[in-house]
Amino acid sequence: MSLLTVIVPCYNEEEAIPFFYDEMLKTIEVFNKDFPQVEFEMLFIDDGSKDKTLDVLREYNAKDSRVRYVSFSRNFGKEAGIYAGLDNAKGDYVVIMDADLQDPPSLLPDMFRAITDEGYDSAATRRVTRKGEPPIRSFFARMFYKLMGKISKTEIIDGARDYRIMTRQMVDAILSMGEYNRFTKGIYGWVGFKTKWFEYENVERIAGETKWSFWKLFLYSIEGVIGFSTAPLVMASFFGILCMALAFIMIVFIIVRKLVYGDPTNGWPSLVCIITLIGGMQLFCIGIVGQYLAKTYLETKNRPIYIAKEIK
Repeated sequence: MSLLTVIVPCYNEEEAIPFFYDEMLKTIEVFNKDFPQVEFEMLFIDDGSKDKTLDVLREYNAKDSRVRYVSFSRNFGKEAGIYAGLDNAKGDYVVIMDADLQDPPSLLPDMFRAITDEGYDSAATRRVTRKGEPPIRSFFARMFYKLMGKISKTEIIDGARDYRIMTRQMVDAILSMGEYNRFTKGIYGWVGFKTKWFEYENVERIAGETKWSFWKLFLYSIEGVIGFSTAPLVMASFFGILCMALAFIMIVFIIVRKLVYGDPTNGWPSLVCIITLIGGMQLFCIGIVGQYLAKTYLETKNRPIYIAKEIK
């Protein structure tokens, strides 16, 4: 018999968990017709929820031995939730899914077949549409993936979801990357392994509200850029060289104009604009360096990625 662990990060998902649990029971029933040798466990990660998510998980854990949970001491974020799930998963195969059913459980048999029958190490999913999302959010998401494709050597697929199934070997490889500042979509690509992609159209969440605001997604994108590319540092250096070149050209121009035409150098408004521009570029470049330095500072502290208050 093989064990398949389904990891479900949760934050304020008391409304969605019952729907997810019922849908998983149906999926397991269909799944075991093709793969009777596979047993399931559902590992929920309560990321410091403020509603009754933990009470719901305790209830399901009491009545179903296949349900386990890890409850954090506070909210550590979804990346910590994913890491905690991988860290506590017992399965020979591991699946990561969202509790809101935006990750269709019906794909699970085909994804598992890709690993067992086709020789893949991982089967992952990506959305081919962003129907239902705000247009501005969708636009910036597409731009982010295009940017990462140009500045990073790590493959990050446009529309990729956290929903994927992995072999134990790949899970152990991800766990070996114990960095504090985590961008899992990049980590998947960095560790490598052979992955088959399944495409599907966007699905509306079954209950509750999304926890990802535009600002949180923006901060998350910065994690990806800093974690898997040094291009911003190169850009900062390029700005410095460009400013020096422009300054040299301006000096030559002023000297020539003075010698040829005898015009006095005047125009303090233009001088103020130039000083403001250069100062702004300097602060921007210092900010880029500061972001890398801040991430390095947090890594050197060696703080735990998560703290579990209750494990069942």
